[in-house]
Formats: sequence, structure tokens, C-alpha cells
Amino acid sequence: MIIRRAEAGDAEALAGIHRYYVRETLVTFTTEEKPLKHWQEGLRNGPPVFLAVAAGKVLGYGTYGAFRAGPGYARTAEHSVYLAPGETGRGAGRRLLAAVEAAAAAAGIEVMVAGISGANPEAVAFHARLGYRETGRLVKVGQKAGRRLDLVLMQKNLPQGGDPG
Repeated sequence: MIIRRAEAGDAEALAGIHRYYVRETLVTFTTEEKPLKHWQEGLRNGPPVFLAVAAGKVLGYGTYGAFRAGPGYARTAEHSVYLAPGETGRGAGRRLLAAVEAAAAAAGIEVMVAGISGANPEAVAFHARLGYRETGRLVKVGQKAGRRLDLVLMQKNLPQGGDPG
């Protein structure tokens, strides 16, 4: 498995992975699929997106973006890591998150936030293993598939210099 920066031709793979989570899971509270144009523009103009790839297949992706608007949050970011169905437990998520953290730290980000669906305890455990700590739980703020869902907030202070360890 390799971790590499996503390129313009990877937009369809990103859209396909995200589409699965929108349609089939409570992992994201998003109920509308993002069009291919969204992914293409993000790859051109957004923060870096990293892919885990093995044997030519995209296993997952990770990226980060602003946590909240405004200069007071300039050194805080929120990340997203999504794996293709069936690819959990093989190290791709851990390696993607390490790449995201390193890029964010190199860009001056000091705190990384994870916003996790309360319906996804596996992701909470994953983040805890990688040094994130739960710092908040917003009860029943999300809604999807007729359910009210908690949002678990976890955070990690990033070492400066681009090496999250």
C-alpha cells in the first residue's frame, strides 16, 4: 500500500467512496451526494487530499479543512478519513491520518479535530488509539434515516514541524 497525493483523475474514486457512506451508513450526517464537480474543484483548489492505494485500487482518502471560519480558528483544522467498504482494519486509515496530520502540522495547524457520528464507535476507538481524546459530545444534534444522532468531538495537539509521530 502506498499513500500519495490525490490528482484530478482521482475525483471519481473519491466521490464513489463518499457516496457509499452517504447512502448506506450513519457515519456522515450528510444525506445528499456531492457531485463530481465538487470533488474536482476540491482537488484543484482545496487542501491536500491523500489516497491509500494498493494494486491500483483506491482504498481510502483523507484530508483536512477549516474547523470554523474566522482568524481565531486559523491554527485548528478538522479532518476526514474515509475508507472504501471492506478496507477497515488493514492500516490504511492510520496511514492516511498520519499523512493528513503531517501536512496540516507543516501548514501551521496546531490542533486537529475529529467530528464523529455517535453511531460509529469504531471511529471513536480508532481515534483514541491514535492519541485523540474526547473533548465533547453534542447530544442528538445530527439527524439521518429517521434517527437523532450524537456528534462526538475528539482532538489532538499536533507536534510542530510536520511530524505527528
